[in-house]
Amino acid sequence: MATLSITEIKTALKQQQIETPSWGYANSGTRFKTFAWPGAARTTEEKLDDAGIVHAMTGIAPSVAIHIPWDKPADNDYVAVRQYAALRGIRIGAVNPNVFQDDVYRLGSLANPNGAIREQAMDHLIECCDIMRKTESTALSLWFADGTNYAGQDNLRARKKRFEEGLRLTYQHLPAGARMLVEYKFFEPAFYSTDIPDWGTALTWCNKLGPQAQVLVDLGHHAQGVNIEQIVSFLLDEGKLGGFHFNNRKYADDDLIVGSTNPYELFLIFNELVDAGSDAAQVAYMIDQSHNVEGKIAPMILSVLNCQEAYAKALLVDHAALRDAQLEGDVLGAHEVLNSAYKTDVRPLLADVRTEMGAPAYPMKEFRASGYEQKIIHARGTATATGGYQS
Repeated sequence: MATLSITEIKTALKQQQIETPSWGYANSGTRFKTFAWPGAARTTEEKLDDAGIVHAMTGIAPSVAIHIPWDKPADNDYVAVRQYAALRGIRIGAVNPNVFQDDVYRLGSLANPNGAIREQAMDHLIECCDIMRKTESTALSLWFADGTNYAGQDNLRARKKRFEEGLRLTYQHLPAGARMLVEYKFFEPAFYSTDIPDWGTALTWCNKLGPQAQVLVDLGHHAQGVNIEQIVSFLLDEGKLGGFHFNNRKYADDDLIVGSTNPYELFLIFNELVDAGSDAAQVAYMIDQSHNVEGKIAPMILSVLNCQEAYAKALLVDHAALRDAQLEGDVLGAHEVLNSAYKTDVRPLLADVRTEMGAPAYPMKEFRASGYEQKIIHARGTATATGGYQS
């Protein structure tokens, strides 16, 4: 039996929020080939249109992350972007800078040995802080491709010092009350060394920067077998868990639909978050996936629903009974308490919650019946390129 009442569980579920990424609605992603999908968003407006549909179908996806320059308006009017999002019933979430795709970043951005290139990267990061103010974003989400491919390619201590200085300057330009979320990745695209290879490195730098800097955990950015829920628990206890990039993986950073390959891991992560209570209040929940062969909007809806289901099961855990078993050294008893919640079919409960929120009880079925996908395929066709805000 859950520690929380059904009323309390429903209240918590109605307050859940999952942010979707603008780039997930476009033809973007994968390290090998991006297959053009009929109806995929071509502009930022169309990405926001699609994000609005996902929120309407699920009721818990009220914000969309943007990526600069992929979502850069032709006239630099980011206020118009924010206003357009509001018309679609959503808001702008995290701002994601891009200091990895331009040719000048071949040897890195903030860690680049060339001072002029480091300055170019800094200018872009500062620009994104300004964009945060215009869009009323409260999170700067930072991922870097910086690293080296060969031993001796660069001085590792020098790269660390350059990176620290760049992060420090970026932190100084954050809007008041906003957070800087620092993401790590243990390998790729650099193959010898990665400048932010693990959560310990990210945590060390965030501690140096100050309270507005926190660690961002991407579920695909770990070696095989890493206990991600333990990392989550540690960062929560340190007050340094800033957010997630939700996805799933089988081998490497596959960016599959979250919960599609390892739903038990997703449940265990949410269990740690529920157990943390108010300590998890500021955690940002964001999708970061590459929908390459399965469509765009439907997999985004499914991603949100998988997070909702994992959270619902975590809310069902009887934490009082779990702690009693743990303190008594009852290994199997504690394990059974956890698995009892995981094995519960929460779909009827979630259908009731969505109905009470004014969202469809069965979002995937409703989306397929809505005709929206056929409508955008007819209107947009199949585009290989995606642009920014055009109005």
